[in-house]
Amino acid sequence: MRKFKSHILLRLVNSYVIDSPQPANISYLWNFGSLLGTCLILQILTGIFLAMHYQPHVDFAFNSVEHIMRDVNNGWAVRYTHANVASFFFIFVYAHIARGLYYGSYKSPRVLLWVIGVIILIVMMATAFLGYVLPYGQMSLWGATVITNLLSAIPVFGQDLVELIWGGFSVSNATLNRFFSLHYLLPFLLAALAVAHILALHTHGSNNPNGIGSNSDRYSMHPYFTFKDLVTIFFFFLVLSIMVFYYPNFLGHSDNYIPANPMQTPASIVPEWYLLPFYAILRSIPNKLLGVIAMFGSLLILLVLPYTDLSRIRSSAFRPLMKFNFWLFVVDFFILMWIGSQHPESPYIEIGQIATIFYFAWFLILVPFIGLVENTLFDLATVSKKN
Repeated sequence: MRKFKSHILLRLVNSYVIDSPQPANISYLWNFGSLLGTCLILQILTGIFLAMHYQPHVDFAFNSVEHIMRDVNNGWAVRYTHANVASFFFIFVYAHIARGLYYGSYKSPRVLLWVIGVIILIVMMATAFLGYVLPYGQMSLWGATVITNLLSAIPVFGQDLVELIWGGFSVSNATLNRFFSLHYLLPFLLAALAVAHILALHTHGSNNPNGIGSNSDRYSMHPYFTFKDLVTIFFFFLVLSIMVFYYPNFLGHSDNYIPANPMQTPASIVPEWYLLPFYAILRSIPNKLLGVIAMFGSLLILLVLPYTDLSRIRSSAFRPLMKFNFWLFVVDFFILMWIGSQHPESPYIEIGQIATIFYFAWFLILVPFIGLVENTLFDLATVSKKN
């Protein structure tokens, strides 16, 4: 261990991984960070191996994926691992964000940490969308067509921007090449952002369930929390193995096993399950431009939380109103996910519109209102005690 403290580079590892002081009372909900790091490493490694055999060409992309599945040694395992870890990546990131919302991890002095986390989420979604296009099945082609066409809603130069991304007048070979290049590069940007996220975390340390800053009741990261992280990492490997070996297509869409056909539109064009809530918000607004703004706004609105949450108490564990409000938000998120998977018809359109209004109202109205009510009640209780 002396080497870790004397060497200039290993000293950083020691500071962040071994001797880093962590709050004694953090629960297993704080393990999602290490699980997300594990997912990122798995995605980069499996992605590199898949890229060795993939051909980014409209005539060969689908067949090259089938070649990986059937002819490359253990190619099916690498491809199914890559596809399923993408889904777990989003399960963990949504749980990670939910924990941050519940325990107020976005509040000062961790605003920078929260902002970097939101940027990571947006880059993750972009990377996932680009990757979904690469197998070039039916849902890949039409998903790419629909999502890229959204940019045509931008006034004046929207259509020119779409054609610039396509490299022509439709999703074509140039589009696939560009998407493959970006999908290969963005995970390395994600890794850099993850390092920045850890650096920002290290500045003020982890939040804890009580939401109270304390430098006294802390333990070193290793061995106490590294072994705690390993418990959930090994459990994740167990569940991932079951998914890859027994239910590899459980979270995928069957239409993507049909080669892309620009002459035949699928009955229902939907993105992967983890993008459905934001797709539902997009579809809930009749105006195309406003729908695009709302979809991107539904992600960027996370950045306003440090400023709209006016409560003096950090953790929802001690805020009954906020606790109830949080679970309403979780239910609303799942409703949006369900609506995104349905055909755009009545009553799904109306339900989606109500859920979308509640989504934005939660950040802009409910959170600040509850904070003001709590502060007022706290002040009244303090005055009555003094009297």
